[in-house]
Amino acid sequence: MNAPATTELPVVVIGAGPAGLAAAAHLIDQGIEPLVLESGPTAGTAVREWSHVRLFSTWGEVVDPAAEKLLAPTGWTRPDPATYPSGGDWADLYLQPLADVLGDRVRTGARVTGVSRTGRDRIVDADREAQPFVVHIAHAGGREERLFARAVIDASGTWATPSPSGGSGLPALGEKAAADRITYRVPDLKDPAVRARYAGRRTAVIGSGASAFTALAYLADLAKSDDGAGTKGVWILRRGISGSTFGGGEADQLPARGALGLAAKAAVDDGHADAVTGFRTEAIERAHDGRLILVGEDGRRLDPVDEVVVLTGFRPDLSFLEELRLGLDERLQAPVALAPLIDPNQHSCGTVYPHGHRELSHPEQGVYLVGMKSYGRAPTFLAMTGYEQVRSVAAAIAGDLDAADRVELTLPETGVCGGAGLFDAPDAAEGDGGGCCAPTPQFVQLGVPAAAKAAAAEEAPAGGCCGS
Repeated sequence: MNAPATTELPVVVIGAGPAGLAAAAHLIDQGIEPLVLESGPTAGTAVREWSHVRLFSTWGEVVDPAAEKLLAPTGWTRPDPATYPSGGDWADLYLQPLADVLGDRVRTGARVTGVSRTGRDRIVDADREAQPFVVHIAHAGGREERLFARAVIDASGTWATPSPSGGSGLPALGEKAAADRITYRVPDLKDPAVRARYAGRRTAVIGSGASAFTALAYLADLAKSDDGAGTKGVWILRRGISGSTFGGGEADQLPARGALGLAAKAAVDDGHADAVTGFRTEAIERAHDGRLILVGEDGRRLDPVDEVVVLTGFRPDLSFLEELRLGLDERLQAPVALAPLIDPNQHSCGTVYPHGHRELSHPEQGVYLVGMKSYGRAPTFLAMTGYEQVRSVAAAIAGDLDAADRVELTLPETGVCGGAGLFDAPDAAEGDGGGCCAPTPQFVQLGVPAAAKAAAAEEAPAGGCCGS
């Protein structure tokens, strides 16, 4: 079968999540036909897997303007912009209605297994850019298919590829063998079966981001409930504890995000979780009673735990893109031009410079990684970032470079300083504030009475990076 002329082909969008469906809406707004391929059975399959978790962005920040325009003729109305949806709310009240409007432009149960240029593997130069893209698909029933596309927007995210527990980026020794007691998701403690798994038990939570905060808060709530007596969290941190450990708190411009960190701190202060700092997991061993023992690279062996929740971030699956010529940063696996703007070794204040199609482009023209996948291994991605990305990319594909280059993106500050190479340093507990203007981190003494904390704060050294 010969490929049709490129201009007659749709733009293939991989993933029917928030960024992918928004990309389809913006393409339609530009007069371009999209085809969205979703590996799961429904739109927003990945979002539905954390349906119990509440977003720290409001409805006013998680609905794309072009998508809302597409939904308007159906009578759809945005929920209260000031309220916070759960993942389930987001999927049921927004993503599914949007997919319904897109109709046959969204195909579920269609997993992309490979993307290349028609008749050209990775090494062939001749007439390469004139060839349409070829996309291989595996359907849920086992049938295989290939499609042709004028451009490819990969919005498949990183949810399916969580990072392991090992401190070196590799799975800890024994991690795979202990899979029956390890999860890489925030547990849904409203589910009776899941609740019974954690109630009255000792659970290690590995990670230092919003997901870890959420898990610790959930476990603390369980410990305070009638059926959760004896529930205990063990918070495993690869670095020390400072004021920035718990996020921006009241200084965070997203109040719900700041509240997550405060809830995690309360879990430790109230004795529902113990913090283990400077611990990089090397091995996970099975105790004689079936529980798990975490062993650190420094030789420390922690008391046995019943369950382990690994929340150390995510990484992109690039396997099905290996025949394309991508330009990716060697550290973050994000587009080369975008990586310096989001590198957590340099930036952790939640401020991302405006970026669009130019920062998201690759040597292989016509291919874009957008949404969470565009950030590679970097954290703190927000939906509004993805919406602005796909608006710019759709305009670029349509040839409207004025609109594509007119990128305006202002993200809320986290109120946390960091960076300066301290992102994952075990000894980053005190002192250095990092490289961005926000409140200077203060050393936090856990489990110390409020009066003693106030006295310690008065003795803390002043300084920071915001000038005087």
